[in-house]
Amino acid sequence: MSALTARPHTDALTARELYRFFRAGEEETLALRGVSLSVARGETVAVIGPSGAGKSTLLSCLAGLDEPSGGEVRVDGVRVSHRPETERARLRARHIGVLLQSRNLLHHLSVRDNVRLAQSAVPGRPASSAEELLDRVGLRERRYALPRQLSGGELARAGLAVALANAPAVLLADEPTGELDGGTERRVLELLRERAADGCAVLIVTHSPAAVRVADRVITLDDGRATEAAEAGAPIPGTHGPEVRHAPG
Repeated sequence: MSALTARPHTDALTARELYRFFRAGEEETLALRGVSLSVARGETVAVIGPSGAGKSTLLSCLAGLDEPSGGEVRVDGVRVSHRPETERARLRARHIGVLLQSRNLLHHLSVRDNVRLAQSAVPGRPASSAEELLDRVGLRERRYALPRQLSGGELARAGLAVALANAPAVLLADEPTGELDGGTERRVLELLRERAADGCAVLIVTHSPAAVRVADRVITLDDGRATEAAEAGAPIPGTHGPEVRHAPG
């Protein structure tokens, strides 16, 4: 089924006709041009495309970190877009895990305290303790370390633990393996696939051929427009995979 077709009974994440304009004086840039997509529970989707294609803008709109100029985003059927920032932040904390290139860690807090801080944003007892989350990503022994004391691979896994702090329905990852060696990249991708196997909807913005290979579907952004791979397993241009076709319309 096309990424542009909503599947309301199975989708954790849906975006419909997203537009994003940026203005600088008399100049206007159209970063997103009617992008629609959906990600089902248990599914991993990779978003690829050239630099400046709108990938980071799309992820920010999906996460509620930025507001689309038009269109809407829903997570588990709840509209995230076009709400006050305080409401978007509350919904994001409860339903969306975001793994940014900066690894979303506060540098003055230990790894454990970074996870606990994320959990404190949602009332009630967390589904998993900070120690349990760190154990899942292989960092229990490093729970008291500060971010500056971690290797690149440890930083990536610590950031993932923070993103998963509140058992989100949707996990959005921006270049999660961009600076990692091959072995560490495989481990991080395995962790992302494990979250999908647990029922999380995973969307990865990436340039990595390895990340594309583990995805169930691949969406390409180019000049703010989305296209989808014709079928799973086919080469993606520039990643040694399937051809890409434009979605209808």
